[in-house]
Amino acid sequence: MTAIKAAVCHAFGTPLTVETVALRAPDMGEIEVKLDAVAICHSDISYAEGAWGGSLPAVYGHEAAGRITALGGGTTGFQVGDSVIVTLIRACGTCPACAGGKPTICGTPYDGDKGPLTTADGGKLHQAMACGAFAEKVVVDQSQIVTIPEDMPKDAAALISCGVITGVGAVVNAAQLRAGQDVVVIGAGGVGLNAIQGARIAGARRIVAVDMSEEKLEIAKQFGATDGVLATKSSPWRAAKVALGRGADAVLVTVGAAKAYDDAPKYLGYGGKVVMVGMPAVGASSTYEAGNFAAVGQSMIGSKMGDTVIQRDIPWMVDLYQQGRLKLDELISNRWTLEQINEAIADTKTGSAKRNVIVF
Repeated sequence: MTAIKAAVCHAFGTPLTVETVALRAPDMGEIEVKLDAVAICHSDISYAEGAWGGSLPAVYGHEAAGRITALGGGTTGFQVGDSVIVTLIRACGTCPACAGGKPTICGTPYDGDKGPLTTADGGKLHQAMACGAFAEKVVVDQSQIVTIPEDMPKDAAALISCGVITGVGAVVNAAQLRAGQDVVVIGAGGVGLNAIQGARIAGARRIVAVDMSEEKLEIAKQFGATDGVLATKSSPWRAAKVALGRGADAVLVTVGAAKAYDDAPKYLGYGGKVVMVGMPAVGASSTYEAGNFAAVGQSMIGSKMGDTVIQRDIPWMVDLYQQGRLKLDELISNRWTLEQINEAIADTKTGSAKRNVIVF
């Protein structure tokens, strides 16, 4: 067992505690990674606040990058010293979902209570989202990592592992956007900005950002939005349709708010689809008139982690970044130490930050 520092959640809705915990060596098929950076995702905050339940005590964090420090037996294609991105997408490779090219919804369960982490005295410590990356090191399955160029900054690389693949992937993989189509993105936070630049990269004709903040709408234009609409306006979908000249081909909901899902279909054109990305708290519900969807050939689809196949999608995103076509550095609002994690979380909750990154 290796002693490492980690930010631990002992009770929902309370500050995380930075303390010494134990991390075992990698087992068969697992890899140990010493982290250089981990970003704070709103999913981490929602879990820590108890929005989706879960086991405690726990170590959250799942948007990370670092360097391989140890290999378990049976690993292939990796070497100690490799620079890698760490994701929460743990895929068995053989279940129907994985075999069908959908590793993000792998049907093989993982019990984080029995993962590589324990408390300093050997007690249970939940490895949340199969990562537990609010820590100096992680041990994860080899299916969860992708090598990156040695010279790629780790703080920028960390963003790819969740926010970027979720946003860009929702456009490219889930919406299957074609060049010339029109997009509305509801929510201009970290995932929303990546959906916006995913739509730009995919060749969208017009991209309308919808948010409650004028400041965020201006930032959205820096990432490729052609128009911005304040969600606080009466019937904002009308303003979006004016900007587009028609209803949207795809509406991506990137915020976890039931009200946003209530309104999302109102932005659609005939044959359009709502892509459901943001996750409201357990128990939240939205309502629709089903007949409207059937009458004009509309649809709603869920998209987890952008339907990403990390070994296929992350390398081309890294290449786009190196070409200057995918913005990563611009997504980073501030850099913090692990000891400052509660301050970083508080800053993220204000809604003004794009992405806060813990740097080790």
